[in-house]
Amino acid sequence: MLIRMIRQLRQLFMRLSAQGGGRQDSPSAAAESPTHREHPPQGAREMNKITSISDVRRYFHNNKTPIYFISATNFNLLGIGDWVGNFRHINYIDCFDGRQKNVFVPKQKFPRDFESIEDINNYLLEHKEVIDFLKSRGGEGTATFLMFDEHTEEVCEQLGLKVAFPPAALRSRMDNKIETVRIGNKVGVPSVPNVLAKVDSYAHLQEVSAELGTQDLVIQSAYGDSGHTTFFVSNEDEYYKYAEEIEAEPEVKIMKRINCRGSAIEACTTRCGTVVGPLMTELVGFKTLTPYKGGWCGNEMFAGAFSQDVRDKARDYTFKFGEALREEGYRGYFELDFLIDMDTEEVYLGELNPRVTGASSLTNVAAFAHSDVPLFLFHLLEFSDVDFDIDIAEINERWAHPDSIDSWSQLVIKHTDESIDLLTQAPQSGVWKMAADGSIDYDHYSYHPHAAESEQEAFFVRISGVGDFRYEGADLGILITRGRLMDDDFQLNERAKAWIEAIRGQFAGQALQDPVVEEVAVSHAIGGGNFKIL
Repeated sequence: MLIRMIRQLRQLFMRLSAQGGGRQDSPSAAAESPTHREHPPQGAREMNKITSISDVRRYFHNNKTPIYFISATNFNLLGIGDWVGNFRHINYIDCFDGRQKNVFVPKQKFPRDFESIEDINNYLLEHKEVIDFLKSRGGEGTATFLMFDEHTEEVCEQLGLKVAFPPAALRSRMDNKIETVRIGNKVGVPSVPNVLAKVDSYAHLQEVSAELGTQDLVIQSAYGDSGHTTFFVSNEDEYYKYAEEIEAEPEVKIMKRINCRGSAIEACTTRCGTVVGPLMTELVGFKTLTPYKGGWCGNEMFAGAFSQDVRDKARDYTFKFGEALREEGYRGYFELDFLIDMDTEEVYLGELNPRVTGASSLTNVAAFAHSDVPLFLFHLLEFSDVDFDIDIAEINERWAHPDSIDSWSQLVIKHTDESIDLLTQAPQSGVWKMAADGSIDYDHYSYHPHAAESEQEAFFVRISGVGDFRYEGADLGILITRGRLMDDDFQLNERAKAWIEAIRGQFAGQALQDPVVEEVAVSHAIGGGNFKIL
């Protein structure tokens, strides 16, 4: 009897303790009662803290704040809307003919000469149709971009949009190829043997680059697309082709030319550490794709792209560089280009893109992205108001595993002829299927690369459409497919050549005979020789 009474008293005491000492009449005690909360007191501080991948998924699935990607096209962040509630694209070019419901493109467009992606974005943000669209969705939200400037920031503030990137001034400083070398040197991420100098003449170039021990040089200016601002110089005649651009720069990067392969790796630096994606090969300068020597024209992602040692070194360098960026005040999404010396397997830092890039379309659809979350969600998380503490080392280890990397490739197809015409026919965006004879047919509409289920299919995003001018360097479209499009010697394989020829065959144009019309066409060109829109 006594033992039973002691047990009853103990149980009563435990219940009273759990209820705040039995003070049920106390408002504060009632608020802390198990019937008024989902977690015990010791977990209350953790209720809104994200600590796992499932938390990240749930957080963005339930997102109510409008999030926008504002750019010329929606190509860079294809499929992100599947992961993020209230995600919308605001674009200048309608790649999907109005069929993609989370893409908004203003119907009325005014003639305007754009000189940069920033110009396009500022035009969009100041367009009445876009402003009305933003107001219809609450008038506030978060804006993301491929590129933006200080004016973009001012307009966003007026519209009540939060820019989910570091300040434009900081991004501009980080985007400086000269600054990239210096940051890499600080943390032990080496660049190709180089000198940084102001160049006044060919004789001066030889003098300042003497320590490199060769006249076979690659010269880069601080800013600009590498296809337009990378100069290959091995003699005086070649120098004078580019002398005006080189000598106009206050400082250039002069590199020893090596036998290398280009590669790209995307990452995101967060308060918990830097999340690192896979190392991808880059397609550069193929004449069937781009008229620009050294111009980026695609990527391949597959586990065996390089040796395990090269992949490990590139990932390690990327993590170090990401941590260095955070020390500089930069956070969020970035991409590094690496140059792999094919003779020595040395890994050299090429350049930094402090932003989403053309490679993002592959990074965010790979197997590791779908088993966890796309890399871009870590960027959105970093700029959200929610607290998080995630084991980044565990994620990086999992993403480095070959089983997490399925094989994807993409081709950026430009108009390569020195001609101008007006497009009268252009292929639809969606899934195309190739027959055994190399001919292709439109199979069905989709907005997502995963809709291409085999290597006989490809997902195509059309950039230039009927009524657009086709000129040298104009982006015609991007083709994404499973499997490889290069061989082991890093040359386009037969499947790639067949797809390029077949897609080009879907375009047709009307020649322009009037010189005045040609002049108008050139002045209203988007991308191409003026700037890269992707």
